[in-house]
Amino acid sequence: MHFRPSAAVLAAAVIAVAGPAVAAPAVQADDGGPELVVSALPSAAPKPGEVYDKSVTLTNKGTAAVDGVTFRVRLTRGLDFPEQVKGCTYSTVKDQVRQAVCELDTVVEPGASVITPVRFKALDKALMEAVEYGTSATGDAPGEGFDDSYRRLTLTADNTADLVAVGEEMEALAGGEQSVTATLRNDGPGWVQNQESDDLPGLLVQIPPGTVAIGVPKGCAPFGIDGPSGPQGTTGKPKYVCWPQDGTLDAGQSLAYTFTLKIKKSTQDTEGEIKASSVYDIAPKYDTNRSNNTAAIGIDVPSDYEPEPSPSDGADGGSGNGGNGNDPEGQAAGGTGATASPSASASTDTTTGGSTGTTTGSTTGGNLATTGSDGTPLLAGAAAAAAVLGGGLVFAVRRRSAAKSA
Repeated sequence: MHFRPSAAVLAAAVIAVAGPAVAAPAVQADDGGPELVVSALPSAAPKPGEVYDKSVTLTNKGTAAVDGVTFRVRLTRGLDFPEQVKGCTYSTVKDQVRQAVCELDTVVEPGASVITPVRFKALDKALMEAVEYGTSATGDAPGEGFDDSYRRLTLTADNTADLVAVGEEMEALAGGEQSVTATLRNDGPGWVQNQESDDLPGLLVQIPPGTVAIGVPKGCAPFGIDGPSGPQGTTGKPKYVCWPQDGTLDAGQSLAYTFTLKIKKSTQDTEGEIKASSVYDIAPKYDTNRSNNTAAIGIDVPSDYEPEPSPSDGADGGSGNGGNGNDPEGQAAGGTGATASPSASASTDTTTGGSTGTTTGSTTGGNLATTGSDGTPLLAGAAAAAAVLGGGLVFAVRRRSAAKSA
C-alpha cells in the first residue's frame, strides 16, 4: 500500500498507513455498498510542545470493497503538524484551521481494516482545541458534518490564558453625557475559543452610580442574576455583560466596549467596577492569575462647577428608580437556552463608535487607560465618543482643587 502522488487541495493531516488487516466479520450494510467507519481517538491534555501520536482504525462494514481512501485531518489554531508526509496536501482554511488531505492507495475489502496514525503537536498558545479526522463512508473526501466515518475530538491543553480587565476614567460635567470604554484583553499564552462549556470569556460592566447607560455597544447585554437577561444594546440597566460574538479571544487580542453615559446633575465623582470572567460570571479555570481581573470605569465631575438648580433632578435620563436611574435586572437566562444567552456562532466583526464593540491589538500597561486633555481616551483601538454638553454651552472647566486631587 502506498500514498497516491496527488491529493485534493483542501487541508490538514500527518498520516502514515499500514497494510490492510483482516478484521472480524462486520455488520453488513443494507444498501449493498461500502461503509467505512473510523474508530475514536483517545482524549488528551497535551502540554505546549508535546506531540500527540495515536492511531485510528478504518473498517469496511459494507458489502462492497473500497478502492482508495481520502483521509482528512483538521486542527484548530493551537495545534500543528510535526512534519509533512508525502502524498498529503496541506493548507490553511477558515478560522486559521490547518488541514491536510491524504490519498491512501489501498483496497479495503468488506470486513477488512487499515490502521492510520494521526499526529499533531500542541503550540505555545494551545488551550481549547479540536481535531477533525476521517473519511466518508465510500472512501471519498469527507463532507462538513460528523458521523461514524468522520469524527471530531475536543481537547483542552495543559495551558493557561490570562484574562485582563482594562478600565478608563473620564472627566465630564454634571448633567452632560460622556462615553467611557471598558476593555477585555487576553494576555495569553493560550488563546480562548468556547467549545463545549460555559467558559465563554466575558466582561462584566457595572454602570457608575449617578449615571445612566443611554448608549450600549453591540455585543453587550443586560446582566441578571447569573447571565445575560435581555437583548444586546438594551439601555438603562445597572449591569451588563459583553462577550466576543464568535466566542474567540486570541492571545494578545483586546475587545473594547464603549458605553455612553448620561450624568445626573446631582452626581459627584463616581465609578463602576468591570470584571474579566465568563459570560455567566464563573471564573474560568484556565485563568489562574486573578490579580488583574478587575478594574474601574469612572467619571470625574469637577468640584468647582455648579449647575443651575433644577426643579426635578430625577428627570435627567433616569427611570424613576432612584440611585443611578438604571432599571434593575431580574432572573437571568444564562445557560438555559433562552434567546438572551450568548451564541458562540455569531459574527466576530465589530465596528467602532459609541454603540459598538471594537477589536484591538495587545494593550500594555495597567488596568486603567489614560486620557487626553480633551477627554479622548488614549487606549489603542477604543472608540470613545466626545463628551456632549447640554444646551450648547462651552464651559472652561478648571482643574479640581488641590485638596480633591490629593
